[in-house]
Amino acid sequence: MNYSINNVTQVTDCDVLISWAEKEKAELTFKKISEERLTNKYANTSLEVEAILQGVLAEISAVETVISVLPDGQTKDEEIKKKVKLEYKKFLLENRKESYGAVALLEKELDLERINKELLEVDAFITTITNHKANL
Repeated sequence: MNYSINNVTQVTDCDVLISWAEKEKAELTFKKISEERLTNKYANTSLEVEAILQGVLAEISAVETVISVLPDGQTKDEEIKKKVKLEYKKFLLENRKESYGAVALLEKELDLERINKELLEVDAFITTITNHKANL
């Protein structure tokens, strides 16, 4: 970006701007580290949740097959209870998938990329001010 650098005529003003920009850079660097950790967590959790969900879906299918061939009685009732528990587990995993799934991962990756671009711009700003300061 083109900054109105010509309006800055004092070395002390340059020092203030550089100091401010360095603080911004430090905050962005911390934020970047946090976002990188979250992105990694989302990536790992996304895969884990999907794998567990597939297992639960297979289990539900198997239990449904068993229920369909069992005669009425205690065993069938136990399998029906097992199916209800599995459906609840499926519900929880699907909710977790929304929070940590592929879409959430992409959102975190976008957040991280925004921070990277901000860091590049702050670095460019510091370089511009430093060069201007040297010419004063």
